[in-house]
Amino acid sequence: MLKASALYIVIVIALVIGLLCSSLIVVAYFYRLQYQRTFRQDRLQNNLNSGINILIAAPGDDLTNEKTFSLFGGEADSVSLKKTAWGLYDVGLSKSFIQKDSLYKAFLIANAIDSTKWAALYIIDEDRPLSVSGKTILKGDVYIAKAGVKGAYVDNKGYQGDKRLVQGKILNSNKELPSLNAGRLKRIEQYFSQSGSINNDILRKDTLNNSFLTETYTARFGKKVETLQNINLNGNIILFSDTTLTIENTAHLDNIMIFAKAIVVKSGFKGTCQLFATDSVSIGRDCVFNYPSSISVSRFQQSKTRSPMLLNVGENTSISGVLFTYDKYYDREKQALIDLGKNAAITGQVYSQGMLGLKDGIVIKGSVFTNRFLYQSSFTRYENYIINTTINSTALSPYYLGSDLIPVSAGEKKILQWLETN
Repeated sequence: MLKASALYIVIVIALVIGLLCSSLIVVAYFYRLQYQRTFRQDRLQNNLNSGINILIAAPGDDLTNEKTFSLFGGEADSVSLKKTAWGLYDVGLSKSFIQKDSLYKAFLIANAIDSTKWAALYIIDEDRPLSVSGKTILKGDVYIAKAGVKGAYVDNKGYQGDKRLVQGKILNSNKELPSLNAGRLKRIEQYFSQSGSINNDILRKDTLNNSFLTETYTARFGKKVETLQNINLNGNIILFSDTTLTIENTAHLDNIMIFAKAIVVKSGFKGTCQLFATDSVSIGRDCVFNYPSSISVSRFQQSKTRSPMLLNVGENTSISGVLFTYDKYYDREKQALIDLGKNAAITGQVYSQGMLGLKDGIVIKGSVFTNRFLYQSSFTRYENYIINTTINSTALSPYYLGSDLIPVSAGEKKILQWLETN
């Protein structure tokens, strides 16, 4: 009886030991799978980061066509890289893959600021002084005419700012503005020279999100005046118009680009986009353009009417990014005008190949390049006067990244914004 029960006990113990051993084998198997998966993900992530670094360091148009290759040899370290121009910036796309596993990131690439060229103000030398009046603040280095800077009385009110007039170094400017980057201007010109059949299907949509991993969605409106309203557009989207395009405040735009003859943005608009026009841009009051937006009026062909280009910014509007005008066939008698409304706030860079119009209460955190200032009071027009305006280069974040278009950009490129990741 005792021997039989002992046999049962042995069988039970053997069964328990077998279950324990099986469990250990299963745990070891799954641990190994998890370890291999983690190792593979880490390797994919490292390869992805290597691809990103290659894209950032790649000069010019080296990777405009997607290129797939192995980082270290063999199929286990394959990456696919592509870099394309996206308005004032570049879009980088890095993919790493091992068999069916893959990771990708799409991001904007921009340039750091060259501290040796950075200045609050650059105004060309027209052999006359710069006059400041009212509660004006100029903080940072300035490049002005040899005639210097002086306080002035306007409407029976004198200068009420810092006694130094300029809180920074005063340097001599040249007769012309430092030139914009020719390569970036050429890329922008290529957008305006593109042609294609009319496609306005986008106007019948209420939402469109287009990944930067796919082909660019292009809408062309031709010579028909159109309006964007009650629509949400996000990502890899470009709109073209041969005439005026109006953007209502019910349109939500995120990282898209628009090219048109004239662009009208209604009051109260909020979004992030790049707007390029050849004749004019009119922005209403109380608008908010988030970083990194850009707004410009550029001409690459001679205009038949030769009407001056105009970029008008309404009262209380805030813009974070770049504003600029450029005329390939510059005419000193018909200079472009960037006209900033009362209490407008600009965080970034302003480049006016012409005149910069100012009103009371304007705050510019960054830098200004212009041929001439224009201040229009109720009764008088003042040229090269800065009145009740703040231009402060030190107020701009040290992490601010700009476009290589602007003369103060450095050669160092960095990631401006993550667009898509997995």
